[in-house]
Order: sequence, then structure tokens, then C-alpha cells
Amino acid sequence: MTIRSRNTAATLLCLGGLALPAAAQADFRSCLAGLGQEAAQQGVSPETFRAATAGIAFDEKVIELSQAQPEFKTPIWDYIAALVDEERVEDGRAAMRQHASALAQAEARYNVDRYTIAAVWGVESNFGKNLGKMPLVQSLATLACGGTRRREFFKGELMATLKIIQRGDIDASRLSGSWAGAFGQTQFMPTTYHRLAVDLDGDGRRDVVDSVPDAVGSTANFLRVAKWQNGQPWGYEVRLPARFNLAAAGRKAKRPVGHWASLGVTRLDGRPLTGEGPAGIIAPAGVDGPAFLVTKNFDAIYSYNAAESYGLAIAVLSDRLRGRAGIQTAWPTDDPPLSRAERRALQAALTERGYDVGEPDGRVGAKTREAIKDVERRLGMPQTGRPGAKVLEALRRG
Repeated sequence: MTIRSRNTAATLLCLGGLALPAAAQADFRSCLAGLGQEAAQQGVSPETFRAATAGIAFDEKVIELSQAQPEFKTPIWDYIAALVDEERVEDGRAAMRQHASALAQAEARYNVDRYTIAAVWGVESNFGKNLGKMPLVQSLATLACGGTRRREFFKGELMATLKIIQRGDIDASRLSGSWAGAFGQTQFMPTTYHRLAVDLDGDGRRDVVDSVPDAVGSTANFLRVAKWQNGQPWGYEVRLPARFNLAAAGRKAKRPVGHWASLGVTRLDGRPLTGEGPAGIIAPAGVDGPAFLVTKNFDAIYSYNAAESYGLAIAVLSDRLRGRAGIQTAWPTDDPPLSRAERRALQAALTERGYDVGEPDGRVGAKTREAIKDVERRLGMPQTGRPGAKVLEALRRG
């Protein structure tokens, strides 16, 4: 779960890349000494602090990532296609079979269905395959000392990380994750870990990194606290009437199901809406794209990362893991999105043509987007940098 101060040298580094690394590192060591004093006041022993911070350095990459404003806004159809594809569904079913006992135990103890737990696990770390590689202590210390707008927030996360290490739940060498400090199989922030992580396997440690039972149990506990109601759906896809007023829609604009029915909203097959309690309507691509009736359980999923696109990916993946259909209505684009396998094929085709896009891994970064733009330029297409079906087909044709 990702999230998703003024140090002179570091601030210059962030704003213009002008500060010398040596100056930034000197200020970082001074800041680190102050953090050590604060950690001691919060009960972290000097020995724990020294061991956890030995050899760490000011990480310029973390600062760059924290202040990056993405030039490319991912369309919702690309976002969903990359997170909910056949590969992820098959991997998820395999992971659910392998860890059926842990998921059943988490479901029974916290009253959250195993398919939703597994969907969070799949979206957050691809079922434990992508945990993140940035050392938490170094990243959070850099953010606490490096001129970020949220210095106090990251300082709190650093202190929480040090307490995890001191308690012995997770070894410092295993605490790596995102640049912002999320870690483990379901990507908890350290303060969230302290509030909600559980020891489901009963070994005395809350290890959300190397213990699948602890990770899925902790996720179930998170959703329980977020007021998940087992036995209730997150929602389902619906059909909107012509000229539906989207101003009346939104996750927060919940009304009785009968209200939406009175406006002409139906199930996809035309049958009347069903369900109890208040529900909202979301249409992430506008009236011409898929629309969904969403319940309070969708809000519980949403709270994991506070983004409707994220919540929808988990919701749809949970349905696919149950054996249900995915999104049925076509997205409003004439250039269909690519699955991860197709993205890898696109990257391989670009590599064959001499573009340096790195290892074909299905993750579309700056190098891949620039290569796509060049291909689009050569083909006389609008230069979007988007990994769509049109570019892939053009490359396959040669």
C-alpha cells in the first residue's frame, strides 16, 4: 500500500541538481545524527539505530521519485489491462491453491473473503514476486532529511521502521520496498504495519515479508477495520441510460439501489438492479465506457490506496479469481490496451529494432515510451508513447 523540511544542500539538489553530492551527504549525516537522538527519545536503542543506519547514504534517486510529476497519464483501460490479465488470474489461482490454508484462516478470523484478500496481494506484489528493492531505512531517512514537503510524515515512518527492527519482527536486511516506504507482500507502510499487522502463523513475529499467512492475515485485518462486510458484493457492472447525468454519480454519492433503478440504470443484461443498502455509480471513462454500481465494500478496498482505478483493479481481479467474468463493456478507445504478455512482446520487438528499452518485462517506463514515440513518428502516427495494440501490430507487420 502505497501512499500510494528544508535541508539547504538537499533542496538545491532537488530543485536544480546543483548541490555537490559531498555537501548533500554531509548534511545527511548531520540530519541522521539528529534522527538518532529522536529515535532514542521514542525508545529505539542506540545499538538498533547504529546497526540499522550503518552504511546508508543520501539517495538522490529517492528524492527524484518523490518529486517526479509523471508526464504520461495512464488511461484507465491500460491501467486495468496491466493489473488484471489472464496471466495474473492464473498466477492468482495457483497462489490461492498453494496457500489455501492461510487464506481460509484469514477469512475465518477476520470475516473478509479470500478472493478479495488474494486480489490485494496480486495487485500489490504480484503474489509476492515484486516486493520492491529500495532499502526502507535509507529511503525513509533520505525523505526525512532531504527537503521533501512531507518530512514529518516520513520521519514518523522511519521511526516506525526502526521499532519493527528493534522488536525483531523482520530483519533489517529484509526491509526493502517502494521509494516511499511501503513494504511486504501486500505493501504496508510501517505505521500501518504497527496498527494492523498480525501474526497469523503463530511464530511470535508479524512478518509480512516472508510469511504469507502473516501478510494475508494483515490484509484481512486492514479490510476488517475498513468495515468490509462479508457476504456483500463490492458492486457490479451496470448499463447507464442515455444522457445519464454523471454529475450525480461518484463513489461518495451513494443512494438506495432503487434510486438508480428509477433513473434507468440496469444490469448489463437489462435485468433490474439488486442489492441492499446505499450504492454509488462510478464511470471511470465517462458515459461511453464501463460503469459500475459500487457498495461500501468498494470503499473498504479503495481505502487501501485511495484511488478508484486501484480499487476497481482489485475488485475486478477478485471477481476473476472467483471465476466470474471481467469487465464486459468496451472501453472508449479504438486502440485496445495490452496485457503484460503483449507488452513484453512489444518491448522485444522494439529491442529487435535496435531500441534500448531494457529487459522485456512488461513494465512500461520512460525508455519504452520514448521508443514507441519514435516508432509512431516513423509511421506517421500521433506521438503518444502509449503501448497500444496499433503500435504492436505495426511492429509485428514489420
